[in-house]
Amino acid sequence: MNVLSDLLRGRGAHADPVACFDGIDSAAAGRRLSGAQHTIWQLLYHLNYWMDYELRSIAGPEVPYPEHAEVSWPASDGPPDPAAWDSERRRLADQLRRLDAAGRDPAIQGRVVHPARGETVADVLWQMVAHNSYHVGQVALLRRAFGAWPPPAGGDTW
Repeated sequence: MNVLSDLLRGRGAHADPVACFDGIDSAAAGRRLSGAQHTIWQLLYHLNYWMDYELRSIAGPEVPYPEHAEVSWPASDGPPDPAAWDSERRRLADQLRRLDAAGRDPAIQGRVVHPARGETVADVLWQMVAHNSYHVGQVALLRRAFGAWPPPAGGDTW
């Protein structure tokens, strides 16, 4: 059993990130819930932004940290078209697979990725688990509010 892998893929108490975006079309992904800060589309884009950032830093050299948080969010609520939505969903699955592979490689776990912060590959992977879990929880909440939970693959309903 690999706990890090299980949490990245949404086992145990964590929802599966890939499954959370299944069964939602691009129009629904761009739908805004009154009072909610982000749409499902924006959350997917944000997740992908940070996974890409960390994967590039793990591959090296370290990627400079963005000056403003706004660069990690798309400019619009909804995807420009269904193809962009599908592309981002595929990107999510691919990046999770790559993070999982990094988590299964003990030879790189202690390598420092962000020297100024002293963060190792293992530190970055655990941060990704927490970050993804937080935002996937927001997606689950939005889906519930829209009457679109659970996703086709299932999910906790209690």
